[in-house]
Amino acid sequence: MKFPDQFLWGTATAAHQVEGGNAGCDCWILEHLKPTYFAEVSGDACDQYHLYREDIALTARLGFNSYRFGIEWARVEPEDGEFSTAALEHYRRVLAACHEHGIAPMVTLHHFTSPRWIAASGGWEASATADRFAVYCERVTAALGDLIASACTINELNSVPMLQALGYLGADERILRSRWRSAAAKAAGVEPAMWSAFPFCTRSISLNVILRAHRMGAEALRSGAHSFPVGMTMAMEEIVAEAGGEARCKAVLEAEIPFLEAARADEFIGVQCYTRHRMGENGEIAPEAGIERTTMGYEFRPIAIGAAIRRASKAARVPIIVTENGIAAADDSRRVAYIDEALDTVAGCIREGIDVRGYYYWSMLDNFEWLRGYEPHFGIIGVDRKTQRRIVRPSAEHLGRIARANATAP
Repeated sequence: MKFPDQFLWGTATAAHQVEGGNAGCDCWILEHLKPTYFAEVSGDACDQYHLYREDIALTARLGFNSYRFGIEWARVEPEDGEFSTAALEHYRRVLAACHEHGIAPMVTLHHFTSPRWIAASGGWEASATADRFAVYCERVTAALGDLIASACTINELNSVPMLQALGYLGADERILRSRWRSAAAKAAGVEPAMWSAFPFCTRSISLNVILRAHRMGAEALRSGAHSFPVGMTMAMEEIVAEAGGEARCKAVLEAEIPFLEAARADEFIGVQCYTRHRMGENGEIAPEAGIERTTMGYEFRPIAIGAAIRRASKAARVPIIVTENGIAAADDSRRVAYIDEALDTVAGCIREGIDVRGYYYWSMLDNFEWLRGYEPHFGIIGVDRKTQRRIVRPSAEHLGRIARANATAP
């Protein structure tokens, strides 16, 4: 199938996962606690802070026309009200490099990491965080808006309610995370009650704060002299009810509603999907015996993206962009198979009349996969951890050919 004209074909990354040396954010503290939940520290990551030109050129050579990447709040505003001209100029050079290679840059203003000072002042439980996020967005659009093609405010801002509805954050985990919260607060030199890092310490947010931050941030991004589409991204897996799981399934889907309704005011909604969740009476049920799993333990389920797109389109009633979809796999042939099945499903949604405007594979590079460290390989491009050498996988060439043809593989 041919995809619509101007369809966006891209890969995606998050600043903390690829840039390296992001010592000013909350996650850096959490990685270095002893003991810690993290398998390892992020360290230099993929050093994209310095190697962005090579990565963007490689993306263009492969055939992609867009790149979704993060602007790191902790770099732009290392202290409350103190903005770094040097950091903004760095991201301006990244954006300019995209344009030099015919790549439309989609930026994400917040991808799971916050400045230390935000975490220490109440994080995403504090009402003031929404106002501070809006100020940050306003400064970014004033400095960089002429080079931004599209923007996402907050990555997967629905992730905490979703995890709660899935039953992941039970009492035992809350106690464990509370202890870690106290240790993190001590390391940051603040009172434990004032530490609310998102999303790793407590998975605790205020729904009103996160939605207000999106709304105010989106308004700030639109306030500049240059116009570009703005939206949120949501974690939207396929959700199915097994025997006795109907109430759980309903709770997960209902947790999405405030976010999908908020998205109606935007130019698009970013849908992010990797697998499906089978819900039983007491929460999620593991994949059945014999079902293929990815190295993250997820069910291999590329067609799950269809359920997510249809749900988002019906409720949000705005254009859809698949801002993340992919697989962690040791065998790259399974990545190719996943991509093909997922794109066939996206094509099917378009044939049904759903306005899908882009597909971004997660991820461009094998990067720092949060608590799991560098062990999971999501990238269509591998990274030699010792030399930072990029290793183009067959899946990258395969998806690049699809992007150049703007059509699913025969």
